Amino acid sequence: MTIMDDFQNEIRQRVSAALKDMGAEGIDFVVEASTMEGVDMAVPCFPMAKALRKAPQAISDELASRIQPSGIIAKASSVNGFLNFNIDPASLIGSTLDEIVQKGAAFAYLPKSGIRVNVEHTSTNPTGPIHVGRARNPIIGDTLARCLKRCGHEVMTEYYVNDVGKQVVVLTWGVNNVSDEEAARNSEEHMKEIGQNEKERDKTDHRLVAKYRVANKRMESEPEIQEEISDMMRRFEQGDSEVIDTVRHTAGIMLDGLKETLGQINVVLDRYTWESQYIADGSARAVVEELKKSKYAGQTEDGAWFVDLKDFGVQGKNTKFTFTRSDGTTLYTTRDLAYHIDKFARADRLIDVLGEDQKLGSKQLCSALEIIGKDRLPEPLFYAFVSLPQGKMSTRKGVVVYLDDLIDEAVARAYEEIKKRRTSLSEEDIQKGRTEMSEEKMMEIAKIIGVAAVRFNIVRVQPEKQFVFKWEDALNFDGNSGPYLQYVHARACSMLRKAGDFEFDTDPSKFTDEYELNLIKTLAKYEEVLKMAGNDKRIHMIPAYGHELASAFNQYYAAVSILNSKDKRNARLTLVHCTKTVLADVLDCLGMGAPEEM
Repeated sequence: MTIMDDFQNEIRQRVSAALKDMGAEGIDFVVEASTMEGVDMAVPCFPMAKALRKAPQAISDELASRIQPSGIIAKASSVNGFLNFNIDPASLIGSTLDEIVQKGAAFAYLPKSGIRVNVEHTSTNPTGPIHVGRARNPIIGDTLARCLKRCGHEVMTEYYVNDVGKQVVVLTWGVNNVSDEEAARNSEEHMKEIGQNEKERDKTDHRLVAKYRVANKRMESEPEIQEEISDMMRRFEQGDSEVIDTVRHTAGIMLDGLKETLGQINVVLDRYTWESQYIADGSARAVVEELKKSKYAGQTEDGAWFVDLKDFGVQGKNTKFTFTRSDGTTLYTTRDLAYHIDKFARADRLIDVLGEDQKLGSKQLCSALEIIGKDRLPEPLFYAFVSLPQGKMSTRKGVVVYLDDLIDEAVARAYEEIKKRRTSLSEEDIQKGRTEMSEEKMMEIAKIIGVAAVRFNIVRVQPEKQFVFKWEDALNFDGNSGPYLQYVHARACSMLRKAGDFEFDTDPSKFTDEYELNLIKTLAKYEEVLKMAGNDKRIHMIPAYGHELASAFNQYYAAVSILNSKDKRNARLTLVHCTKTVLADVLDCLGMGAPEEM
């Protein structure tokens, strides 16, 4: 528990006591972080107006008059219907800095909750590389999981591998029947069609997607191939272990390429669950039997089974949720139900990271779970797709742009920026201690910065909002970007290197400058931000907090002499150390590296 928790609890107790004195014991109220300048916490009095039959301003005035400053509360005041509070600076400074020095980055981590949280994300079909439009999924999912772990939960990240259905069967046929030479010719033709001169990249998922394209073309023009593929699908649905194993093997090879891409952006999943297992183990069939018993179940003229969801708020042509085909075989939707029942046996809370095009499917899934008597439902976290402005990254008109391309471009651009900054240094740069950097070191840092640029720029926007990826935003070393946070972290590291040995000093009397106090207040907010980002799924708050912390440190750095501050030197270096510690954890929470030089 941090000083801000203590502050909130003290406010709650004091306001409750004041309300009791007013004869209004038991009235609900909230204590929240204030957005008003110069105020730390506030109690909005508007919700109390009806019960107390008073204007919000009159309520806040009376409460403020009954709460005298003492202990951790330095001031209580009334403004525009808000009861405002300021924390005692000495309590804030000593507690916050002592805790960071003692615990390091873990100072804001919550105790173990005992809650098991399953975060399913990415789950892109294993029939081709991950494209930029879906890039938000793994970045949102991974960031959320990192936040939830810091909230004390036991977190499992999971990828649901769609190894069932026509697309993956076509891919399997292509892998087993299309020669490398034919696939290579197709790749060359494909690259010419989309206006690219270079060869398609030599990576597992890119090589296999070439065979997938050939298989699709041949299936359309050669009836015998179409029949072969249809036969494979029938055998798969009937539980033929040979076909299931063959298709899963192919999907596994494709998945290796997808894992490589995810690894490039620091995303590693804990578990991969195969859709086919719910056919093989009979659980999808069990779901079918449960749904058939429902009063909402019915059959179409050709024999397909469905449940009618109009009583669950699903309207129009989408009210019929089909769960078997006319031949009795299951659908993706049926197997998805079996999958979620399985997940609930393994976790207390399920979070599904889904594209905005899955809203209807998610609603249908939850309705079907209710129909078969499940008392818990998954929590969807929807995101809008990433788009790219006109320019180099959008030359493949009408064709998918892959995440691999975006990563390569980010690293290349980061490298050029570093090269400008760390070669041919001016006399002023040299006096500031900057040195030229080797080619190898520049490329190493470029990879760290490039990934940070992509991850930060994607996650800083609320998931449900439309988003256009722009390089000028992503790689801005001075703005709201990943490289800016990394640059500030590197600056703090540089300052500590120059300082050499020093003794930690958290004496509150040594911190009197307004920029110091603002920076310490910002450090103290980290735990509250983590709670909202993780428990409430508001992950865009982490990059916003990181930018606030980096900006507060830069203001402190510019306003206060640190290395030459004599009797306050140790105290000020302690604050630099604490900022570096928390900023490094923010970067890790965002899946970004924390370079010590840039």
